[in-house]
Amino acid sequence: MIVIFSDTHSASGHELEGEALTAARTADVVLHAGDFTSEAALEAFQRECDRLYAVHGNADDPAVCDRLPPARVVEADGVRFALTHRRDGGQTGLAMFGRSRAADVVVFGHSHRPAVIDAGDVTLVNPGSHADPRGNRPGFGVLESARSEDRETGKTTTDRRLEGAIQEPDGTIIETVGISVS
Repeated sequence: MIVIFSDTHSASGHELEGEALTAARTADVVLHAGDFTSEAALEAFQRECDRLYAVHGNADDPAVCDRLPPARVVEADGVRFALTHRRDGGQTGLAMFGRSRAADVVVFGHSHRPAVIDAGDVTLVNPGSHADPRGNRPGFGVLESARSEDRETGKTTTDRRLEGAIQEPDGTIIETVGISVS
């Protein structure tokens, strides 16, 4: 399971609760698109998540920026994720960022607004903010490799698809997600 967070904006800790905390603790991979704000928040995430891959955002303390890159690429479940906090140029800029890194999915934050956008050959995912939604629904993302049965052979196979949801910390579904990857 791949779990996605962004925009924690905390001076003291990870601010995870409910299903968001459970997901962070049990995920195979946790991706965070920046704006922990403080080292305390980053370190709290690191204590909860075995495999945390993160970037820094525009509101992060200098100490966080020194520890995290502004962008990175992570491969998980055979899918290539490009992480950034924000990009100039909106959706087009984010899609170009992903394409330049041969990514299947771009994970971004900054707006605090959960969104899944099909940009053709790359999918853009903003999980929103689980802790500081700023007028939006609080959110985080959960993705898993989809399994399907081959009708001819009856065997279960991975079909290069991720399925999941953007959900509120209590588990309420905001938007379901289906991502086909090449």
